[in-house]
Amino acid sequence: MSDKLTLSARERIASLLDDLSFVEIGSMVTARATDFNITPDRTPGDGVVTGYGVVGDKLVYVYSQDASVLGGSIGEMHAKKIAALYDMATKVGAPVVGLIDCSGLRLEEGTDALTAFGRIYKKSALASGVIPQIAGIFGNCGGGAAVLASLADFTFMTKGAKVFVNSPNALSENYQEKLDTSSADYVGSNTSLVDKVCDSEIDVITEIRNLITMLPSNNEDEALVQCTDEINRTIPGIEGFAGDARAILQNIADDNMFVEIKKDYADDVVAGFIRLNGATIGTVGNQARLLTSEGAAKISRFVSFCDSFSIPVLSITDVSGFAASVAEEKHIAVAAGHLALSFADATVPKVSLITGDAFGSAYVVMNSRSIGADVVFAWPKARVAMMDSEMAAKIICEDAINSADDKVAAIKEAKARIDEEQASALQAARRGYVDDIIEPDATRKRVIAAFEMLATKREERPVKKHFTF
Repeated sequence: MSDKLTLSARERIASLLDDLSFVEIGSMVTARATDFNITPDRTPGDGVVTGYGVVGDKLVYVYSQDASVLGGSIGEMHAKKIAALYDMATKVGAPVVGLIDCSGLRLEEGTDALTAFGRIYKKSALASGVIPQIAGIFGNCGGGAAVLASLADFTFMTKGAKVFVNSPNALSENYQEKLDTSSADYVGSNTSLVDKVCDSEIDVITEIRNLITMLPSNNEDEALVQCTDEINRTIPGIEGFAGDARAILQNIADDNMFVEIKKDYADDVVAGFIRLNGATIGTVGNQARLLTSEGAAKISRFVSFCDSFSIPVLSITDVSGFAASVAEEKHIAVAAGHLALSFADATVPKVSLITGDAFGSAYVVMNSRSIGADVVFAWPKARVAMMDSEMAAKIICEDAINSADDKVAAIKEAKARIDEEQASALQAARRGYVDDIIEPDATRKRVIAAFEMLATKREERPVKKHFTF
């Protein structure tokens, strides 16, 4: 790989693909438009390099926009090359990687360029759920190009890159120096568009390569490698990470490898990929006690991706409720509904691990037994209940507490009774909502065994076209 700070379109491809594996397609294509004195010698390849190669043992199709040619803007023939690449990738079942450095619509080509955007959008939409689509943003990604990036399943960008539909200066009462809404820092933390902001172009390419190795090539393929870790490895002290799903996932994963997505966005939850006994598993978990609407949406889309590509899902649950604020109230019900729908509709193997509290509707939508988890484990100190036991005690035993001479003692007594009779993992197991209470240090081998048991799972759904959201 090159150690240059800024790579050319071809150097980005060479860094992404294995050495000498790139085969270019459409190298002779140039623009057809002649308006505003555009001539073929000004548009070599019409501003995009397209072709295929391999990453490891996987065939990958790639396009890389060339900002030195009319700013990498998208015109008719530029789009035609990308559309043809999608057609080939869909036919053979291989991922598409877009290396984006684009000023947006090529104004000189007018409606031809506008139609060109639509052509790429359609190809990407038809490929969604059939082949993985990954985008890397290295420079500008403006206007309609930002929509193109959003259609990818995963998007990475460098710190110096810009993503915007409307530039910061075009926003009412804003200017770039006040709030740069196109910057990597803003986009990475405030939108769900970007999965990771990287320090350099090489870091972006490394992230894309790592992700490709974790994913199946298409929706009929499987993501499986030879396991180099001990399957029955115990993890002493892992119970100390209760409340930290990220640390739990890192500890139970093969070789402690966790490929996280959208780390800087909706940090109340985590999502990403691990391997268990060589098989890729999609993982989600609570990183904070309260589930936000952004967190629910982040998990929902990730679970839908995993289901599209037959990737099993593991959830780590430790949640006491939904985040409560005026801003959250605008979105939380819809986001929670989408999360429930994604888990309930997914037919892949689903394993749930309750490591702490599992309270109320927030627990229900986090891959509970009632919405379709195939196997549910709990750690010994986990609690499954309608709400926090002290709050429940004040409601259920209100009369007894109010009439007691020592109200503090009465609340404590009522709380202990609820903990024993309703709020423990044992009580949930006795009702069949938890399959087994497992020792934390045995988590890895128990989860692996569950997924191996579920490997041949088949589950039908009523005939339909798609979700209604």
